[in-house]
Amino acid sequence: MAQQGQGAAAPQLTYVQAGRLLADPAGGKVETNKTLVLQDGKVLRIEDGFTSAPGAKVVDLQDSFVLPGLIDSHVHLTGESNPNQRLERFTKTKSDLALDGASNALKTLRAGFTTVADLGAPNESIFALREAIRTGRAPGPRIIASGSAVSVHGGHGDPANGVPEELIHVYRPESVCSGADDCRRAVREQVRSGADIIKITATGGVLSQTAAGLAQQFSEDELKAIVQAAHSMGRKVTAHAHGGDGINAFLKAGGDSIEHGTYLDAESLKLFKANGAWLVPTLMAGDFVAREAARPNTYFTPAQRDKALQAGPRMLDMARRAHEGGVRIAFGTDSGVSAHGDNAGEFALLVKAGLTPLEAIRTATVGAAEHFGLSNEIGSLAPGKQADLIAVKNDPLADVTELTRVRFVMKGGKVFKE
Repeated sequence: MAQQGQGAAAPQLTYVQAGRLLADPAGGKVETNKTLVLQDGKVLRIEDGFTSAPGAKVVDLQDSFVLPGLIDSHVHLTGESNPNQRLERFTKTKSDLALDGASNALKTLRAGFTTVADLGAPNESIFALREAIRTGRAPGPRIIASGSAVSVHGGHGDPANGVPEELIHVYRPESVCSGADDCRRAVREQVRSGADIIKITATGGVLSQTAAGLAQQFSEDELKAIVQAAHSMGRKVTAHAHGGDGINAFLKAGGDSIEHGTYLDAESLKLFKANGAWLVPTLMAGDFVAREAARPNTYFTPAQRDKALQAGPRMLDMARRAHEGGVRIAFGTDSGVSAHGDNAGEFALLVKAGLTPLEAIRTATVGAAEHFGLSNEIGSLAPGKQADLIAVKNDPLADVTELTRVRFVMKGGKVFKE
């Protein structure tokens, strides 16, 4: 029992000594010999020189380049492309998927990604994983989760594609809809279930088990109903969209962001800028599907192979045109198509598409934070923000592939990789 009149214990401080520090990628200034003072999982202040205090924890990164924790705006933690994926739809339970997600979440965190948006997974699996990580029961990045995608019957995102007729009711979630009123219902059900963001499949997709192309699949009325229902309940809407018709129809309906954007056109660029919408290019996904589809013994089905060879090679040029057109870009990989933990491979592809290394880093820090309305919490290192930071040996502004070699990861003041 504390003695009467005894003062409260002094708060525990952590001193992170950074040889080089890119605290705010928006400004791009790299400072040397700085110390981040952390308290209760947040940045308290940044001091000149390598400082410490008696009894405080000291993290020595004096020989490292330190920057904010990275943000991946598009992942699928509960799965990963593999030759047995079609069979796994019938053999894995939602519990299995949650446990797979936990494993993939740790890989992603240790790769330097302290926040991710999971845009398509069974509600039960991903919401349970999100809460386990939030409450400290499992290690992983903080998760912004959409749960099941809102999709049209038979379209991309309908898990019942390729399923025997008698099993459709088992595999098709309530988020599959047809007609404006039904799509409003689907959005509201996802919000009720716990979705942080609404993900829709506005066009066909490469990896769906159907030869339905990559064009628009929701009607204009359905898109307007989805966006209105989501916005009225405080949720943003992002759309998987390849075909230009679906991209433009979604943006005209007031949608907030586009995932992929393969066939965006001049009208799309105008709509992006007029709406302040974001593009998440997922260049790793395009690169992966194009390479896999070209293999003589690919495990893709004929429909998947044809769509992959059509769309995959176009995505790099799409990102280049979007960047040149002034579209706001947020970093996203679609990991789960490519391997979890390899997320930082997207940086080199963004640079290949014309971004500078600093611009590429901004997409995964300040840009992605703004995209999700989290600029006050993450994306840069400043007093009051989350103590999410990573360290690499060399300067990623000189060689952006350095970010594939993260040597230190801290999230919320807790070290997950040393």
